[in-house]
Amino acid sequence: MKLSTQIKPISYLRDHAAEIIRDISESREPLLITQNGEAKLVVMDIKSYEEQEQTVALLRILACGNKEIEQGKFRDAEEVFAELDKTAQQ
Repeated sequence: MKLSTQIKPISYLRDHAAEIIRDISESREPLLITQNGEAKLVVMDIKSYEEQEQTVALLRILACGNKEIEQGKFRDAEEVFAELDKTAQQ
């Protein structure tokens, strides 16, 4: 998590919800909410959340690809392109 992340108690969230929404929407910086001195949740704007989800999805795809390479489940690029050329000529 970024060092610039704001940290507020849960009572602040309850008492300042509209202000928090406005501030987070403008700054796109997450807000860490604590309860009894412990971190409990993170509030972030929807655009940041969607970008994070896309990043996670891409990382999962890359991890799957790396696993397949380690297992020898791949073909040389030259072979793939040759097959594509052959298909395109038909």
